[in-house]
Amino acid sequence: MNPAPPVPSHTAAPAWQQAVFDTLKRGGVRQIAYVPDAGHAQVIRSAIADPEIADIVLTTEEEGVALACGAWLGGQRAVLLMQSSGVGNCVNMFSLLQAADFPFLTLVTMRGEHAEFNPWQAPMGRATQRVLEAMGLHVLRADRPEQVAEAVAAGLDAAFDAGDQVAVLLGQSLVGRKQWRSD
Repeated sequence: MNPAPPVPSHTAAPAWQQAVFDTLKRGGVRQIAYVPDAGHAQVIRSAIADPEIADIVLTTEEEGVALACGAWLGGQRAVLLMQSSGVGNCVNMFSLLQAADFPFLTLVTMRGEHAEFNPWQAPMGRATQRVLEAMGLHVLRADRPEQVAEAVAAGLDAAFDAGDQVAVLLGQSLVGRKQWRSD
């Protein structure tokens, strides 16, 4: 029996992740709020490295909804990055978007779909799009790398040019299989 090959501690990020950051930057986003997530890791690293963008670590996703609204009131564009499991945390705060008619963009990495190992992720993964739509958000989706930049650009335009509330779902097949690691 051969031992398993070592798992690299850092692998190159997929090009679609860099395309997300580049699209946000070109779209005038100046604040990126997030709860740390491997699916958004490259965007987060790029935001941290960019002195023109404020990267804001949240303790819970619903803080990002209020932060995005405050950024807009202050004349800036903000985006909330989260996993599908975080959508459930935001439901009550999404009412702020509707009541005050704030433009809003969130990018949601999906869990509970493609080869999910964690059964706790499946229920919210199945419900994410319906929950977002029930709360009045327009949902776009990208499942292939070549769809990502266009979906994010369309979300930016819809949110900040047309005043819509938008969620771009990034399918779990983009992020790849997650594996439980005990190290």
